[in-house]
Amino acid sequence: MIQHEMHQDIGVLIVKPQGPLAAEDFAAISRDADGYIKLHGTLNGLVICAKKFPGYKNAQGLWSHLRFVRGHHRNIKKVAFVSDSPFFKVASRLVGRCVHPNVKHFRYKHEDSAMNWIGVS
Repeated sequence: MIQHEMHQDIGVLIVKPQGPLAAEDFAAISRDADGYIKLHGTLNGLVICAKKFPGYKNAQGLWSHLRFVRGHHRNIKKVAFVSDSPFFKVASRLVGRCVHPNVKHFRYKHEDSAMNWIGVS
């Protein structure tokens, strides 16, 4: 389960995983991201805030996540991982080499720093 909020005024999607990730989570996120991208071309940023990585509900959740990344990474300028989890720290390094957006890791208590890095606060 993911809470998410699309900040239309600044072009930033903030996602906060609350439990194992499911396919329907990525469908909801895609609807918001796609609507903004259709109007503006790109998102300024995607901020992922989680104390720890919650895992996936099932294989469909993982597959939906991979499809979201494949379908959206060229339309996002920056991705900020905001977490103290070692998983997200490593993921930010690996993902940053494989996708279009700039990717950076921030400690969990530094969401404001992540927003400043994206350049919208």
